[in-house]
Amino acid sequence: MAKSMIQRRQEAERERIEAYAVTLRRVSPVARPAPDFERALDDARRGFAGMAIRDGALWRPKLKTRDRARLRLAAARHLYARYPVSAALEGVWLDASGLDASEVALRKAWYIAVARGDSLYKAGANAWLSRKEVHCFLNLSGDFTFDEAFQVAIARSYTDDPGLAARLARTKVARTPRGELVFWREVTRFFCGHPASKEEIDDLCDYIGAMHQRDAAYTLKGRTLASLRRQMLEWHRDIAAIERIEAMRRRAAGRAPRTAGMQSQGRAWDGSRLEDWEWQPSSKEAKAHGERFFVRQLKTAEDLVAESRAMHHCVSMYAAKCIAGNASIWVLRRTALGKVERLLTIELDPQNRAVQVRGFGNRLASPEERKIVERWAKARGVVLNA
Repeated sequence: MAKSMIQRRQEAERERIEAYAVTLRRVSPVARPAPDFERALDDARRGFAGMAIRDGALWRPKLKTRDRARLRLAAARHLYARYPVSAALEGVWLDASGLDASEVALRKAWYIAVARGDSLYKAGANAWLSRKEVHCFLNLSGDFTFDEAFQVAIARSYTDDPGLAARLARTKVARTPRGELVFWREVTRFFCGHPASKEEIDDLCDYIGAMHQRDAAYTLKGRTLASLRRQMLEWHRDIAAIERIEAMRRRAAGRAPRTAGMQSQGRAWDGSRLEDWEWQPSSKEAKAHGERFFVRQLKTAEDLVAESRAMHHCVSMYAAKCIAGNASIWVLRRTALGKVERLLTIELDPQNRAVQVRGFGNRLASPEERKIVERWAKARGVVLNA
């Protein structure tokens, strides 16, 4: 008797299920590899031969994890740890990403010194921390990274408030280069004496870092939180002004021919073809040893904005004229005894005629300054109308 369509479908489904079951029985489960304890020991020993206090062959771990980082930490504990060590120091065995080889070696060496019971201060921490700070670093409680614990230890030298020290450790101060610790220690001291929110400290650190990069002698001595806030706002305004000028320069570079006062590369415009000028008075004329005067052209947004800020005038508003080749801005400086003094800002038109000569706050040039400008004008063929 012929089978119905339903019966044929049911038999086909049973055959498919049986074939699938046979296939499953043929597949053997893949055995998970055992934890590689020897590799973990090798990782922990690398670079620290002879430092272990225990024989690696005696390690009998009861670990089921196959995570290489956790195995490496367990191996380090077996090889070196006579005493418990903070998570801040143990972290280097778990994750060393973002650290260069020398920093990894230093942190591991610090871990080994502490774990063995050696003096961390004598093991190299004395290059950055006092004995009191080392003690704080080693006995810190809480969930801190190495850099954060390092910063807390420094901050506790300047404040008895553990909450303030912990807050500073979460800011950008803790992520600054250790090679610049002398400067950033001063920053830590400042914020311990002038507490602020984490967000504001981070913003101020951006400004402070930029000032330190611009001038290695920059210091916070004599400054207040209010003055820093004001200076930071001025800095942000300067950045915005520079960006506006740069936008004008890029637009002009995109539509103007090569001769329209723009350089094809870089952030400067061509400006005037006049060369910079320098003059050193004779020993009888000089008011100080090594006194020199020089006139140079400003051809970048950064220089224009810095001149405008320092001299308290609006020369940065002339950027469009400079970019278009309709004006050039020059500055007169005096240098003596290792210091550079801003004297005058000078605007020239395309025919090298002086349109304006102004000092701080738009004051007129003094008679002595005028003589120096005349000397420059004669040497470079500039016509003084101002």
